[in-house]
Amino acid sequence: MKRLVRNILRSGWLQRAVGGLSAGFLRLVWLTNSFTFDPPEVYEIVEPQMPAIFAFWHGQHFLTPFIKTKDIHRAKVLISRHRDGEFNAIAAERLGIGTIRGSGDHGSAFQRKGGVGAFKEMVRALEQGYNVALTADVPKRSRIAGLGIIMLARESGRPIMPFAMATSRFWRLKNWDRTTINLPFGRGALVGGEIIRVPPDADAATMEQLRARLEGTLNEATKRAYAQVDRAPEAGHG
Repeated sequence: MKRLVRNILRSGWLQRAVGGLSAGFLRLVWLTNSFTFDPPEVYEIVEPQMPAIFAFWHGQHFLTPFIKTKDIHRAKVLISRHRDGEFNAIAAERLGIGTIRGSGDHGSAFQRKGGVGAFKEMVRALEQGYNVALTADVPKRSRIAGLGIIMLARESGRPIMPFAMATSRFWRLKNWDRTTINLPFGRGALVGGEIIRVPPDADAATMEQLRARLEGTLNEATKRAYAQVDRAPEAGHG
């Protein structure tokens, strides 16, 4: 029975159907929530510095495709090769976002999960003028920023743009990253954090310092985003 369920979940027709439905639902959520931006001139600040690396927490990713508002905002997003990633990849592509498949994990499974190839592809995408979006968390360790995104900024020379998005209406799952399912007909907030640049000659101590700074600014942006929609932040995070 488990094998049958696994085969059904891996079937292309189901993945395309779920991905397409997800994209449609997310459009509804975006169009029916009234969003504020903090700072209000966030696009005027960010656009001159593109292409950039957009960083956010895992589990808060569903509405991120909608920060792309103009044709000049060419973007690709890193999505895992895991089965669940197929649904996310199809939804992202339906919403006009390119995908890079692989893991952001820089641990023992990095090469096995396609991390090396994905890292090189992200560097190439930035060189070609694409913004690259990815979660900052260490896999399976929610709200702990990893060094992978810092390494990408050092290698590419592009700035990291941390941000958080929240809506007043949502469901929060009880999984490892406390995934937030944003719901329609409410209010939303997009909050930008401190822009982080990594010197090309950054040593291990500097990299760790910037990793901790990224973690702190993402937590602060998340706290502010929830405050702006009058909702409490996640337990243990603000």
